[in-house]
Amino acid sequence: MKVLIPSPLRPYTQRSWVEAEGSTLGAVLDDLDRQFPGIRFRMVNEQEALRPHVRFFVKGEALFGLSEPLQPTDELLIVQALSGG
Repeated sequence: MKVLIPSPLRPYTQRSWVEAEGSTLGAVLDDLDRQFPGIRFRMVNEQEALRPHVRFFVKGEALFGLSEPLQPTDELLIVQALSGG
């Protein structure tokens, strides 16, 4: 599936769109980490929970857990919140 990588994570991928495989969000993130070591830790914490500043969307719907099912034809959009003052 096609995966949109947000700007703060592009140093890992060197491009905005990448391909990844997996039947769940967790499996896709594992595949991304296999291809781009270290990227998963920026989205998933040590307790295997999604980090609060990262959001995942498929078909305009938000995904809230690593077990969320995905189809090979889906496009996964990863959005990272910006903060500051």
